[in-house]
Amino acid sequence: MSKITVNLVGAGRVGQTILGLLRSLPDYTIQDVLSARLASARNAIRFAGAGRAVENYTELNPADMWILAVPDSQIAPVSARIAEGFGGRESPENRPVAFHCSGFFASDQMSPLRRLGWQLASVHPVLTISDPEIAIQQFEGVYCGIEGDASALEPVRHLLKAVGAHPFQIKTEDKSLYHAAAVFSNNFTVVLQAIAREAWAAAGVPDDIAKELNAKLLQATAENVIAQGPGNALTGPASRGDQFVVAQQGNDVRRWNPSVGNLYKDMSALAMMIAAQGTVGGTTDNRD
Repeated sequence: MSKITVNLVGAGRVGQTILGLLRSLPDYTIQDVLSARLASARNAIRFAGAGRAVENYTELNPADMWILAVPDSQIAPVSARIAEGFGGRESPENRPVAFHCSGFFASDQMSPLRRLGWQLASVHPVLTISDPEIAIQQFEGVYCGIEGDASALEPVRHLLKAVGAHPFQIKTEDKSLYHAAAVFSNNFTVVLQAIAREAWAAAGVPDDIAKELNAKLLQATAENVIAQGPGNALTGPASRGDQFVVAQQGNDVRRWNPSVGNLYKDMSALAMMIAAQGTVGGTTDNRD
């Protein structure tokens, strides 16, 4: 069986991670790598130990699989550039698979390629990628949200499973909500820790003790949520329905920082809702 040829557009941290994962798969061949800067493409192929760095779209060869690891705002224009270069260059029988790695946009962001008959998907690894080498080591067991054309999802699943990931399908129309959930789970957790650190500092807690408080509370909270679920892990004045403490504390926080005070009020209301009914009141499907 012939190997699956792969082209990559976008050689940043995500792109390099993907190339690093592909280098260990005997059934795949890294072919052309294009990035906004030729130096980035060259660095990526050095990192992967395979591939050919190209400088512009006209140098790209046909491939079985195309991976767009570009910023979200560049997915549509990059797709258009690829489509412009490959319109009429491939036979109708050749229907490459193309996927991008945005957590926010769905596969239809690459619609110019669909007009060529290409099969489209999106792949979102639920992993913070700050260093490609570390990300490769962490990729075993990573969950990846996928959506797109049914014909594209099968080869995408095969690739992800080959590198040790766990693909799961999400609804195309709810891609943004899916990604927002990841933001709440990850990014906003960091924001809340920053607020806590600053509030402790304002209250006179020494920095070394604040760090210890932060670490122990965060670790215990994560363990409790994993073991018991959010509803059973919830504690604090709002979960107990202590309206006086919630109101007074909200005022105190607002005097310290008005924006954080508003956040405290809204979060307390949600905590009360979870304590009362086990949910924040969102709907599972708002369509008929």
